[in-house]
Parts: sequence; structure tokens; C-alpha cells
Amino acid sequence: MHVYTIHYNNPFEQTEITFFRALKQLKVAQILRQTGIRKSLGHSAYRVFLSLLLLAFQGKNLYRYLNYDHTAESMDKNTYYRFLNESTYNWRRFLLTLSAEVVTSFKRLTAPDRVNVLILDDSVVSRNRSNKVELLARIFDHSICSYLKGFTLLSLGWSDGYSFGPTDFAMLSSRKEANRFQEISNDVDKRISGGKHRKEALIKKTDTAIGLIRYTLKQGITADYVLMVSCFTHEPMIKNILAEGLDVVGMVKDNKQKYSYNGKFFTLKELRKLIPSKGIKNILGHVTLENKSGIPVRLTYVKNRSSKRDWLVILSTDLSLTSEEVVRIY
Repeated sequence: MHVYTIHYNNPFEQTEITFFRALKQLKVAQILRQTGIRKSLGHSAYRVFLSLLLLAFQGKNLYRYLNYDHTAESMDKNTYYRFLNESTYNWRRFLLTLSAEVVTSFKRLTAPDRVNVLILDDSVVSRNRSNKVELLARIFDHSICSYLKGFTLLSLGWSDGYSFGPTDFAMLSSRKEANRFQEISNDVDKRISGGKHRKEALIKKTDTAIGLIRYTLKQGITADYVLMVSCFTHEPMIKNILAEGLDVVGMVKDNKQKYSYNGKFFTLKELRKLIPSKGIKNILGHVTLENKSGIPVRLTYVKNRSSKRDWLVILSTDLSLTSEEVVRIY
């Protein structure tokens, strides 16, 4: 693998050397080729990628670099823009393959009995000033309890409790046509990565989430649990994750969902009055029961100091975990 020396007008030469060593060990150039990210003419894809990566970690803005810090040895700005806008590049496959290398490196440094988890989360990418972006939609942001223009970013990552590495992601629009400001462009080939990802943007969020988990496991990344926020911790999702051979640890919404306990069905509020307090700091108590699908779960009640409600509930499908372990893992 050729190592390119890229010169910037800054005192961070040592940073470049460190990155060269790390990227060589992680086989980044090889992974770029394997995932189809390559250029037939001009500068190699690896050199363009490396240049952009160094800019990010050195705190440099691409626009400012191209217009003010551009040197004679640097690449033309069109090279960068064509590279970033190429719809045939499968960046998600690249990220997942690279993450597998990183996770393997992490596991060499940790004990084999350490708990590994996949963390599933979603967030809203706001584009309120945009009007003609493909699949731009009206999205509800739960953090501010309001609608805005943008996308839902669904992300999955791996962690051993100390290190974290992103494994896969998906940018989602709204499934309702009435909520979308723009549709898919007819100029994009549906057979390439860009076309497939646009189609995926209209799939149900939970179905996409299961796909992210399944693809990550197929890449050889292993975990014991899937950690989820409350919008994912419901019966169909739990059932699908268990089918993949993983247990679930997730926050549960205080809604009308009921659980079977001693032959009767109760809501979370009703169960809170039935279970005895443990008297342990921040842990109010726990109860083992079944959800409406008949799946055995354990609900752990913990103190909540961030809102008016004085408790939160964490669900676990691994009944061997103590309340303290459930809280620690989550």
C-alpha cells in the first residue's frame, strides 16, 4: 500500500503520521477497494478519502480549505465534490467492514467474558432551510415535541462498555406521501447503492432496524444484547431481535401496553404499586413476568430525576441478570 504525504499549512505533521499507521493497520485502502469505492482516473480513492479524513480530525472546514488554504500540491476541488457525490459508492458497506476490523482489534485487548452490546438509536437531522432535497419530509422530533423538515437518522453501534464503534446507519424519510416535500429523482439508477438507499428510506423504521442488526451480525460482529430507547422496545421488535439470537435491554414507555403477572394484566403504573421496593440506591424494584406475546421479561424500576415522574422502567429479556447488572449495562 502506498503512503501519501499530504502537506497542510499547519503544525500537525505528527497527526498525519499517526493516522497513516492506524489506517494501514486497519487495511482502509484494501476495504475501499473491496467495497467498490475506487477511481479509474486521477488521484486514487484512498488519497482523496485520507485527505478528507485528516481535514475532519484537524478541525479544518472543507470549504475554507479549498478556498483559502489550498496549496499547489493539493487536489482540485471538483475531485473532492465528485468523490463525495458519487451515488455508486456503498459507504454503509465500507463502514460495516471497517467496523469489523476495529471491533476485532478491540477484542484482542479485553477479557473474553466482557459484555458486548449493539446500541440502536434514532435522531432527527434537521433541514429546515432546505426545500428541494430528495425525500425531504415533515418529521416529528420527540426531543422538542415538534415537527420540522429533515430526516430520521437510524444508527447502530457496537460497544464493550468502554469503546464504541458505529457499524451501520440508514437515513429515513416519511412513509406517508403527504409528509414528503420531494420524491425520489428519476435520474438515479435504482440498481446502484444510491438507488437502493433511497428505496430503503421509505421502509418502516423498525423493519430497517432489524436489517441493520442482521447485516452487522453477518459481518462477524458479535454481541450479547441490543440496547434500545423506548420507541423500539415493544413486542414485535423484541420478538424479532430474539430470533436473531440476541437478548434485549431497553427503556420502556409508560403507555397502555400491559404485562401478564400472576394471571392478570397490568400497566407499568399498576405494577409499580404491586412490587416491593428494594431499598437499593436508584433502584426501586423489579418484577419478572410475561408480555402479551408470552415472552418472559424482567422490568426494573429506577429513579428518574430528570422529570416530574419519579421512575423509569428498563426491560430485559435475560432473566439471569440482576437489577444492578441491567442498570449497569443500559
